[in-house]
Amino acid sequence: MKLLRYEMSASGASGGNEKPGMLDDTGVLRDLSGVVNDIAGETLLPENIERLRNTDPATLPEVEGNPRLGPCVGQVGKFICIGLNYSDHAKEAGLDVPPEPKIFTKYTSAICGANDDVIIPRNSVKTDWEVELGVVIGKPAKYVDEKSALDHVAGYCVINDISEREFQIERSGQWVKGKSCDTFGPTGPWLVTPDEVGDPQNLDLWLEVDGKRYQDGNTRTMIYGVAHLIHYLSQFFTLHSGDIISTGTPPGVGLGQKPEPIYLRAGQTMHLGIEKLGVQTQSVLAEYF
Repeated sequence: MKLLRYEMSASGASGGNEKPGMLDDTGVLRDLSGVVNDIAGETLLPENIERLRNTDPATLPEVEGNPRLGPCVGQVGKFICIGLNYSDHAKEAGLDVPPEPKIFTKYTSAICGANDDVIIPRNSVKTDWEVELGVVIGKPAKYVDEKSALDHVAGYCVINDISEREFQIERSGQWVKGKSCDTFGPTGPWLVTPDEVGDPQNLDLWLEVDGKRYQDGNTRTMIYGVAHLIHYLSQFFTLHSGDIISTGTPPGVGLGQKPEPIYLRAGQTMHLGIEKLGVQTQSVLAEYF
């Protein structure tokens, strides 16, 4: 099942007026407003996901036109990111594999729709791309074991973990300020339930800039898989319904290009996707004021 949030508005990361929806088997967008208030919070609990699965799409209104797709999950409490979590990316970066998952956060104000414009912030010269598998929590998780961890997943999605490398690495303090600029968290287009995804550790993922493929990996090279990450994180804090875990990126980020890093410029277009989870397309703009 593919769940989403949409709004009938002009393009751009306007947000705030999204309605819940789903795709039927023919790819037609159906409105879920008469069934749930949002794709968020308690809607993501297992019993409510099952209720949506048992809803006949033919009974739902068809959405016409070309609506903006908002983030596929609303009211996100925590946006948790995992750094250096692909063995081939660690090798590319010349860094040791971390002995435990490397955790950082992205403020939720960075979240935007899958096809919203990405804005290079003022004074940025090192804005970078990162295609990542997103995991959305359904049933809350606290002190869960690895064996049962995937029972807590509501679904999976595509995330572009946009990063400003100077803000992240060269300025003092934590990574969060280089990860949380406005529009630095495109999420979606869909939340795809686990029954349609299968093994989350065998998904191809890729990213292109202006038609050139820079990232081309598979989740099988994750150092710490989805089940372990949920288990691990739940030992420190409760994972609530709608929390997002962005699980790390494969090799090919701009920072890792040889002989010199390559960073995003205004006027470029990013195109990225994950097998079974859909595709994102973002125009890159610069913030001038």
